[in-house]
Amino acid sequence: MIPLLLFAAAAAAPAVPLDEVPGGDAKRFEACTALIKADPKTAVDQADAWARRSADVPAQQCLGLALVAVERWAPASVAFEQAAREAELRRDGRAATLWTQAGNAALAGDDPGRARDQMDRALALPTLPDPLRGEALIDRARADVALNDLATARKDLDSGLTLVPQDPFVWLLSATLARRQNDLARAEKEIQEALKLAPDDAAVALEAGNIASARGATEAARLAWQQAAKLAPDDPAGKAASAALAQTSQP
Repeated sequence: MIPLLLFAAAAAAPAVPLDEVPGGDAKRFEACTALIKADPKTAVDQADAWARRSADVPAQQCLGLALVAVERWAPASVAFEQAAREAELRRDGRAATLWTQAGNAALAGDDPGRARDQMDRALALPTLPDPLRGEALIDRARADVALNDLATARKDLDSGLTLVPQDPFVWLLSATLARRQNDLARAEKEIQEALKLAPDDAAVALEAGNIASARGATEAARLAWQQAAKLAPDDPAGKAASAALAQTSQP
């Protein structure tokens, strides 16, 4: 997945509001990332004030990052989208990345329809480097699955696999989709790839157990779920594995 927060090294919070920081937009954006790390709630207020006074890309992106820091996903997606549109108008090369940030925020906010539209905009631009294009395809596939468009999700994941084959997450997603589509031979092959790349990832171990269970390999499923529960007992994947183990132990 494409990361939403790419912060500079932490620095002291600015002594003046962001929109009054001297040195232009670059210095203001640098101050913004530092303030988000130091005090995200204050950063939201100051970024909002800056964005109200300026439609420039740095102001809108600053607001989006600040809103992400406090997990206000829907308005963050809007802020990134506004930044992306402004970047397109100015042809400054940042639009594709901003569209992906908008889409990731929409996904986090459980709005897959908006996320898919935003990823469409990102992928339509030629400026997105191949690694980021691969990640954007993966994120669009996540939106496809949430919209129950499994055929399109398969196409996006297959394209993503060719661009970022070293990302265990794409193998995990592809294996999970194959299981949902009852292609268990493919699911087994791809979860093994994910396990090679991320042997200590609880989500990968959980899905390995799910696929083994679907294949009728009960003991292999139990071993994989036990591993997932051991790796991350308090995380969603670990808890799901524990629940699966409890179910299999019932008479």
